[in-house]
Amino acid sequence: MGFFLFVFLFFVQSQSKILSELQHTKMREMRNVLIWILICIFLSMTVLFFWCVRREGQRYQVPVIYYTNLIICVLIHHSMTFFWEIIMHDIIACFFYYFAVTASLYFKSCIALERYCFIACPLLDCLRQTKGSVLVCVLVWTFCIVSVALAIFLNEFVRLIIYAALPAPLFIFCLAGTLKALPAATSVPTEEKRRTVGTLVLLLLNYFLINLPAVILLPVSLRPRRPETATDFIIMIFFLLSSLLDFILFAFMCKGPIDRLLARLCCCSMESNNTGDVTDVSTDRSDHVVRDEGKEETGSHDGEDEEELLSVR
Repeated sequence: MGFFLFVFLFFVQSQSKILSELQHTKMREMRNVLIWILICIFLSMTVLFFWCVRREGQRYQVPVIYYTNLIICVLIHHSMTFFWEIIMHDIIACFFYYFAVTASLYFKSCIALERYCFIACPLLDCLRQTKGSVLVCVLVWTFCIVSVALAIFLNEFVRLIIYAALPAPLFIFCLAGTLKALPAATSVPTEEKRRTVGTLVLLLLNYFLINLPAVILLPVSLRPRRPETATDFIIMIFFLLSSLLDFILFAFMCKGPIDRLLARLCCCSMESNNTGDVTDVSTDRSDHVVRDEGKEETGSHDGEDEEELLSVR
C-alpha cells in the first residue's frame, strides 16, 4: 500500500513539474512575441516620432523639449525590454529599466503642468521658455538617477512605488484647475482649449489605468531567481499600451484631424446640455400655464359668486 502511495505521489509531482515547465515555455514564447513586436513596430515608431517632434513640434507650439525627453525615455525603455532576462538578474540593467519608467512618468507630469500653466497662468511662461524647460529637464533626469539608484542598490523597491505615486496629485490638480480656468482664458482659442483638455484627460487615464498598476507590479516581476509568470506578460502589455498612448498624445497636442473629433465631442455634450435645459424650461412653462389657468378658474368662480349676491340684493 505504501509503495502504491509513493508511486502515485511521484506521478503527481512529475506531472505538476511538466505542467509548470509547459506553462513557463508558453509564457516565454508569448514574451518573445511581445519583444519582437516592440523591436519591429514600437521601436521604429519611437524613432519616427522623435524625428517628427523635432521637425514639426515648433510649428504646432507643442512643448517640444518635454515631449522629446519623454520619447527618449520610451526609447530607453523599449531597448531594455529586449534584455528582459538580463534585467531580472543584472542590477545595472534593472537600474536603466526603472530609470526610464520613472523618468517617463515625471516628463508626462511636466507636460501636464505646462498645459495647465498655458491656460490658467499665461503670464507664467518660464515652463515654455527654452532656459526654464531645459532646467526642469535637467532636474528631472538628476532626481530620477539619484532616487532610482538609491532604491535599487539598497534593495528598497517600495521607494520606487512611492516615487511613481508622487505625480498623482499633480495630474488631478492640473486637469481640475484647467477646467476651472477655461471660462476666464479668453485669449486662448477654442481649439487650443479642447486640445489642452484632451491632453490632460489622456495623461490622467494613462497614468492611473496603465502606468501606476504596471509600476506597482514591477517589483514583483523583477525579483531575482524567479520563474516567469503571467505578471511579466501583463506588465509588457501595460507598457505597450502606455507607449501607444504616448504616440497618441502628440496628436492631441497638434493641429490636425483630432480637432474635428474633439469638436464633435464638445458639440455632443453641448447638445445634451441644451436638450436638458429645454426640457427644464418647457416643464417650468407648463407649470406656469397650469398655475395661470388655476388662477383664471378661481377668478371666474369669484365673479359668478359676486353676481349671485348682487341679484339676491
